[in-house]
Amino acid sequence: MNSLWNDDDARALVERYAAADVGPDVALRTYSARLLGADPRLVLHGGGNTSVKGHARDLTGEQVAVLFIKGSGWDLARIEPAGHPAVRLEPLLRLRDLEVLSDEAMVGALRANLLDSNAPNPSVEALLHAFIPEAFIDHTHATAFLALADQPDAEARLAELYGSRVAVVPYVMPGFALAKLAALAWRPGLEGIALVKHGLFTFGADARQSYERMIDFVSLAEQAIPGRPRPRPSATRPDRGEVLPILRGALGGEPRWILDLRDEGPAAEIVADPRLSDWAGRGVATPDHVIRTKAKVLVAPPFAHGGQAWRDGVKAALRTFAGDYHAYFARHGAGLGKTMLDSLPRVVAIPDLGLVALGRTASEAATAGDIAEAWAQTLLAAEAVGRFEPVGEADTFAMEYWSLEQAKLGHRRALPLEGTVVVVTGAAGAIGAAIARAFAAEGAALALLDLDAAGLEIAAAGLPAGTFSSICDVTDRDAVEASLDKVCARFGGFDVLVSNAGAASLGAMADLDETALRSSFDINFFAHQHLAQGATRRLRAQGLGGAMLFNVSKQALNPGPQFGAYGLAKSALLALVRQYALEEGASGIRVNAVNADRVRSGLLSPQTIAARAQARGLSEEAYMRGNLLGAEVTPEDVAQAFVFAARMQKTTGAIFTVDGGNVAAMPR
Repeated sequence: MNSLWNDDDARALVERYAAADVGPDVALRTYSARLLGADPRLVLHGGGNTSVKGHARDLTGEQVAVLFIKGSGWDLARIEPAGHPAVRLEPLLRLRDLEVLSDEAMVGALRANLLDSNAPNPSVEALLHAFIPEAFIDHTHATAFLALADQPDAEARLAELYGSRVAVVPYVMPGFALAKLAALAWRPGLEGIALVKHGLFTFGADARQSYERMIDFVSLAEQAIPGRPRPRPSATRPDRGEVLPILRGALGGEPRWILDLRDEGPAAEIVADPRLSDWAGRGVATPDHVIRTKAKVLVAPPFAHGGQAWRDGVKAALRTFAGDYHAYFARHGAGLGKTMLDSLPRVVAIPDLGLVALGRTASEAATAGDIAEAWAQTLLAAEAVGRFEPVGEADTFAMEYWSLEQAKLGHRRALPLEGTVVVVTGAAGAIGAAIARAFAAEGAALALLDLDAAGLEIAAAGLPAGTFSSICDVTDRDAVEASLDKVCARFGGFDVLVSNAGAASLGAMADLDETALRSSFDINFFAHQHLAQGATRRLRAQGLGGAMLFNVSKQALNPGPQFGAYGLAKSALLALVRQYALEEGASGIRVNAVNADRVRSGLLSPQTIAARAQARGLSEEAYMRGNLLGAEVTPEDVAQAFVFAARMQKTTGAIFTVDGGNVAAMPR
């Protein structure tokens, strides 16, 4: 590893925060913490913690000694000065004289001594930072370090590697006991503390020294790990688009799971190794990870020909995993008054394919995926050195069910469509982008398809992280298949198809060129058929039902002059919707239409509005408000109709009108 410290960047941050009355030590603490958090080889997703000791004014204006310590919920990669709330130091130091201190009492003491009562809870390792008298302290779960710390003879290995520069401490549960043990291990001149099967602490008189000692010690660990041959990928690698929807369906219905596949690097190596089944049961690289991935990885059966046989094999493996988890809870949770968490895995290893992480949201699945990759990398490095032997089952259980660790996950209220994956075509247009925003607001994960690459980028920019985009010409069947496969590879499958893409052409039928008519049918009918066929096959493979929703048009029921090519194709599309509803009800696939009218969009451009208004002998404003309510319909109105249709669990073959009231277009 190389130090990324840059004096100019550090100085600029000090100057920037000085304007907000943040002192240089806290500013530099923020700077070096971000350097640590930006490198996944050091910390992942809220892991690790950092601190600096200093002074701050309390409510009376008195200067008091404080510990600025990372607060719960902050990620080092994006931390701000507020992410290191100030805690009075002297009261914390007095706690060291106690023989025991419960977790509840420790949290209470930390909160009681916050200078800002509205600040987040200080890190559960705040007392360790307090008891060690160094100014700056950094803590990471570096992958290379864990490859050595997760060895049967870890204490001897680490002592030999670091010598007198680092004290080696055996594994103890984080909290008061670990803080006292680390304090006893500290001595003047010490540069760090290595926690067996846990992580690494480094100290310094300033931010740069503490940070660069971390880089130095992790580099030494990297150098102690020999290189290893990289196995070649299997020649019979399963197809992601075929396998993942089956797995997603086998995991169950409500709430649904979103998958995150990792099929390169260490993740691909580990699932190609004959030792996979043994490795999958060894445990997590560091106990902190158990709340994201559970202790063990489920190994799926190898994928053979025939989806149903593999589905049955996966379901059997899930039942075995659940039974083992129940037994694990019974062994360690009996009499503790704890409620068992769900018994599903969070990481599934598919031989010759990769590691699949599970989450209720795309973000949650991605977090588990990152940790699964780090586990694979740590395990392979540890096996190259000796044997991967992380913390034991009892200690893992204690961490998994530790209330202070579970608090990191939070207890937010789930949004209505959380776990639902929605594919939106024509997503770069006004209506498509509005549909995407509306589903995002309901918690859905999104896959955006459009031929307009620049428009897709703009549409995705305002959506949650993890939104997937694919450039796709929906009139090209092969392009549709490729994009739907990419969606399945990204999320494991999908639940709702919003087939929205379309285009309008003007002209009287008697004068219309046949090429224009065929072009209209390509985009306004056959493209929808391509999507419906591809979606149906994948939704059937999942076995979870789902919805296919089509942007039809009032033109299907109430044709307008000079709009025949468009209206005829949309009439055929409405018939297609009804046919799919008829044929796919037994699969639990709901198929519905949204008929909108007069919406400003790429389809109804200013030029088209002018032409349509002229054809009807109206002003443009009167044309746009020409409905019973006298109100113009917006893309957001249409988007809400699609969300409503997606949530209607027992409706199929229906037409949802969004036109402000048009008697001639009312379904009969």
